[in-house]
Amino acid sequence: MRDPLTWFRQLRHADAWIYGTMLFSACLSLLASFVLSVDAVRLAADPHLNLSCDINDVISCGTVAESWQAQLFGFPNAFLGLVAEPVVITIAVASLAGVRFPRGFMFAAQVVYTVGVVFAYWLLYQAMVNIGALCPWCLLVTVSTTLVFGTLTHVNIRDDNLYLPERAQRAAARFIDADYDVLVITIWLLTLALIVVSKYGTALFG
Repeated sequence: MRDPLTWFRQLRHADAWIYGTMLFSACLSLLASFVLSVDAVRLAADPHLNLSCDINDVISCGTVAESWQAQLFGFPNAFLGLVAEPVVITIAVASLAGVRFPRGFMFAAQVVYTVGVVFAYWLLYQAMVNIGALCPWCLLVTVSTTLVFGTLTHVNIRDDNLYLPERAQRAAARFIDADYDVLVITIWLLTLALIVVSKYGTALFG
């Protein structure tokens, strides 16, 4: 009988698991971006509109959407998700079908998506510190982009797409082979949840 831990490790390193997780996470992010985009258009037509996720003073999509941070480039930030996530979905679906993209393309995807993750966390920081409200759909984007970033980084390290020095590449490969990347992402998301709950507590539900 095969050891369950060995079976899980083999499953987690399989393309079906990695690209499947990437696909699922990107679809969640695309869904959230679509809802946020629709809400932004509705708010532009009626600034006094109450959105379905305007639950209380803390959970309020409208408060976040009306801030300058939500339209940093002169249009709703959610539009960026409508552009970026289909690219990730295409990579995931094509890879599940056996396609392998050029090294330079995957490196560029890593760079662009890293910028996207940093931007997502900057928006979360702004929401918690300066805006004073949280948007559930924005939180979903933050979590899902984190998962996409984790899977994309795993693939690019495994396939040596990041143009790292040889020594750094070997160390990174050992890191993901030992599943430390899963540990990092898990701690990352748990810390995120802890920060949100610690800051707002019962106000999240009141």
